[in-house]
This record gives sequence, structure tokens and C-alpha cells, in this order.
Amino acid sequence: MNTISQEYREIQMQLHLNPNYGVMSVHYAPLVKDILEKTNAGSLCDYGAGKKRLLESLRKLGAKDFDYFPYDPAFPEYGDAQPADLVTCIDVLEHIEPNCLANVISELAQITRCFGLFTVHTGPAIKVLPDGRNAHLIQQQSGWWLERLSSLFNVIELQSVNHGFWVLVEPRK
Repeated sequence: MNTISQEYREIQMQLHLNPNYGVMSVHYAPLVKDILEKTNAGSLCDYGAGKKRLLESLRKLGAKDFDYFPYDPAFPEYGDAQPADLVTCIDVLEHIEPNCLANVISELAQITRCFGLFTVHTGPAIKVLPDGRNAHLIQQQSGWWLERLSSLFNVIELQSVNHGFWVLVEPRK
């Protein structure tokens, strides 16, 4: 199942060399901590973990007693995406190559044991890729995204945020 092309993986590896790239998960850490605690999730897969800033922020907030599994194709040392009680996918889906999106959503469904927290920015990014494309390869409104997600997930909660939304889901049985 192809979730990223080698060319795009290399672009992402270069982008992650920038210390200011990939900071959105810090903003969502309080929400993730709240979900971890309310659901008694014993494990978290951070899908698109980047530099693992979510884990760092969760630790600063006092979150504990969960196994952490980072996954990011730009960091091959993390290994494959691992099944977890809670899967987060923060500021990732809009960056996926359009021809790989269905495979990524399918992989998210395969690894989400209980709950998923996915955030999506629906407009253009400030950043531009080296080849001139906008860093948000997919710029679609929430209805478009929900159509794709709802084939494999039940939506528990959807919240609009500045320039996008977050959604709490559970896998369809």
C-alpha cells in the first residue's frame, strides 16, 4: 500500500530539517491529553510525528501512563505505523499526495483501535514546496474530507477551527 512517493518523502525529509517546521501538534497537545485521559487510552500512535513534539508537549502537560508510537515517513528510524488505542494525525492529511490519500486513510483505519483525532487545514499553507507547489497539496472543505473519512470511521465529534477542523472518530466495526 503506497502512502507516499519516494520523491515526496525526500522533500519531506528536507523540510523537517527546518527547526520551525512541524509545530502544530504542540497546539493540540491539551486536547490530546484530555482525550487520552477521558478514554483511558493506553497507547498513542502519532501518525506524522515529525520531531515528536506532541510527545514532548504531552509530557510537559503531565500526561503519562501510555505507550507512544511515532510514525513519519520522513523519519524512517521510527518504523511502521503501529496500532494504538488513540491515533493522532495532526496537520498531516492536507499534506498527503492526492493519489495516496485513500491509502493513508485506509492505513489510519487499520491502526486505530478505539479513537482517532485528525486535524485538517482546509486552505493554502504559507509554505511552498521546492517544486513550487503549495505545501497543502489538498485544499478542500470539511464536507469533502468527511465523505472520505466516513467510509471507514464513525464521527464522534467535529469542531471547526481557524482555517480548518478537527474530528474525533472511531473505526467502523
